[in-house]
Amino acid sequence: MSVATDLKKTAIDTIRTLSMDAVQEANSGHPGTPMALAPVAYQVYNEAMQYDPAEPNWPNRDRFVLSCGHASMLLYSMLHLCGVKATDADGNPTDKPSITLDDIKKFRQLDSPCAGHPEFGFAAGIETTTGPLGQGVSNSVGMAMASNWFAARYNTAEQTLFDYNVYALCSDGDLMEGIASEAASIAGHLKLSNLCWLYDDNHITIEGDTDLAFSEDVGKRFEGMGWNVLHVADANDTDALGKAIDQFKACEDRPTLIVVRSIIGYGAPHKQNTHGAHGAPLGWDEIALAKESYGLPADKKFYVADGVMEHFADGIGKRGAAASAAWNTTWSAYQKANPEKAAELKQVFAGGLPADWDSQIPTFEASEKGDATRNSSGKVLNAVASKIPWMIGGSADLAPSNKTNLDFDGAGDLLPTNYGGRNLHFGIREHAMAAICNGLSLSGLRAYGATFFVFTDYMRGAMRLSSIMHQPVMYILTHDSIGVGEDGPTHQPVEHLSACRAIPGLNVFRPGDSNETAECYRAAMNISDHPSAFVLSRQNMPTLCRDKYSAASGCAKGGYVLADCEGTPEVILMGSGSELSLCVDAYETLTAEGVKARVVSMPCIDLFEQQDCSYKESVLPIACTARVAVEAGLRQSWDRYIGLHGKFVGMIGYGASGPFDAVYSKFNITTEAVIEAAKKQL
Repeated sequence: MSVATDLKKTAIDTIRTLSMDAVQEANSGHPGTPMALAPVAYQVYNEAMQYDPAEPNWPNRDRFVLSCGHASMLLYSMLHLCGVKATDADGNPTDKPSITLDDIKKFRQLDSPCAGHPEFGFAAGIETTTGPLGQGVSNSVGMAMASNWFAARYNTAEQTLFDYNVYALCSDGDLMEGIASEAASIAGHLKLSNLCWLYDDNHITIEGDTDLAFSEDVGKRFEGMGWNVLHVADANDTDALGKAIDQFKACEDRPTLIVVRSIIGYGAPHKQNTHGAHGAPLGWDEIALAKESYGLPADKKFYVADGVMEHFADGIGKRGAAASAAWNTTWSAYQKANPEKAAELKQVFAGGLPADWDSQIPTFEASEKGDATRNSSGKVLNAVASKIPWMIGGSADLAPSNKTNLDFDGAGDLLPTNYGGRNLHFGIREHAMAAICNGLSLSGLRAYGATFFVFTDYMRGAMRLSSIMHQPVMYILTHDSIGVGEDGPTHQPVEHLSACRAIPGLNVFRPGDSNETAECYRAAMNISDHPSAFVLSRQNMPTLCRDKYSAASGCAKGGYVLADCEGTPEVILMGSGSELSLCVDAYETLTAEGVKARVVSMPCIDLFEQQDCSYKESVLPIACTARVAVEAGLRQSWDRYIGLHGKFVGMIGYGASGPFDAVYSKFNITTEAVIEAAKKQL
């Protein structure tokens, strides 16, 4: 065996032993998959990827997504051995390692970047948060779309800035999840030839052999979705893996799935190829036997043999450094030749917005008839996106209803024949849409996805992850309440406002008229580290006269006094969205009757809660305990503001089918009900 071959084997086995030791030291984790897939990770990183460990945020780097996030030690071991550098708060590389050996020794412990599952932002080299199965591969589709979009929009005949590939390592569990099929279907349709999923076909899940619940031919399924399907019979055959990856790179008209047969817990004589190697430590005795089978010292923990780090430096290190240096040369020439496009890209890389991004946001004239906020949203969205060239998105087959189509010149549709389009067509695949938007956002794009509000039930997993990762994804969610009317209870969201508001960090905006819609967009777009959800009406609502009522700019604080009385109010009426006008009408009646009333518009409870106590007291003074909250959803979101003595006008169950005004009347969400609730407290 040559020195190079011997070092290669030692490097692969070191990935295995670091992973085993870390799991055992933590007495928690999943050792079997890193042991099985160490050769795959080695081949992708050290032989295939264009990735510079010294520049982990290099814009044209290949991306690696560990979709089977339970195998997190595989990724941490790779980042350590490859010498990936840590980055500072601005994303610039430092002289410190991203993952140290001490970090690995503290796997799954508080304050270690080596969390139980990979967490985006904890350490350089972790491209996305994974763990909920199917999410990572779906993110990877968004990343591959972004690579092609950037290439179509910014590459020139003289300079190629973007041509990166995306690799995702996935498990049986990933491919059983429905979201993965949704995302794979989109990838196949779009012919994303820069996308490679490596499928760990180990036949083992937590309960036992996969044949308990899984007998399909995965390769056939992916062939049917338009993928290039390859097979590697043994995960330890790095030559075969290398040839398969070369075939992926040579394929220009479809994404690639490489089905890799592996043995979970490879090398552990009593636990390999059993579910006992999946989700529990092996035990130090079994680990010693596994190390002996690899030819490594059985009694040494967290052992990295001499030459292993240098082996990776000579592989991915040198190759990546050369690739990023060549890119920097191209980038320098590009900035001189294309200063306007280069300026846009600098803003993308910095996560910023153009200085005049909000200059075209319209102001809406007062109108009793008004408009549905989905309509005003469409106008504001186009005004904003026309000034932000890297804002892209689309709907789950509902763009005409969601009003989310970008119709200005040059927007276009993202299709297999036009990767530079800004209108995305997700088909009826809500969950994949949300996860793909996460991948687009992680790639630097301002992404939005749209559907009916009730279908956030199908999106929640990915919405939650956008918040965990602090990604400014925007969800445009129309048909916001029982105002959907004739569509009936299945399409009438009732519990959804409370459910979405329960996601920490997700700013839920429910504007009460067209001008609030505009100001909510202004507020949301200025938030770069949290996602936003716009909950918008199907039915018209009055556009309030802002000469009479307070300016909609109050939306920036989440809640504000819309209409007031002299001195301390006797009763406060609070509402959002399509019910705000009921509060206003009730206020006018109560005021005419001599009642000192106040209307508080609460378009975003999340932002209101971020304000200081003095501001919140100025809007909702503690002295006034007579309060009414009005919303065609559940009371749950409002209890903190209603208090023990307040009243709620809204829903306690599901809706009914009928014209929207008749449905509101049936459930007693009316101006009269608001007035009655207010008077009961006086």
